[in-house]
Amino acid sequence: MKVLTVDDAVFIRVTLREMLERHGYEVVGEASNGIEGVKKYNELKPDLVTMDITMPEMDGIAALRKIKQINPQAKVIMISAMGQEKSVKESILAGACGFILKPFNEEQVIRGLSKFKS
Repeated sequence: MKVLTVDDAVFIRVTLREMLERHGYEVVGEASNGIEGVKKYNELKPDLVTMDITMPEMDGIAALRKIKQINPQAKVIMISAMGQEKSVKESILAGACGFILKPFNEEQVIRGLSKFKS
């Protein structure tokens, strides 16, 4: 399964890549903001996207909406910090298929993504 990770924090992208690759996912790309994330989604056509909500230039919810315009079937899992319940609700309404709360651990991430693995 091909995954694109979108997060403005390099540390989070590296951590996610390591976790996912240990469990057989192929991280095909990374992006540091929503604009880059949408562009890479279009280029790479991943099976799944992990998307941070709070990012510079274009936030995760705006990027999610753009990705859903490109492909209504896109599978995007939002990643948000505690206390962003309003954003989580907004992302679900915008078409996110799940969310993972920061700080996360490997088990949470893999459990969150495993239901989409074929």
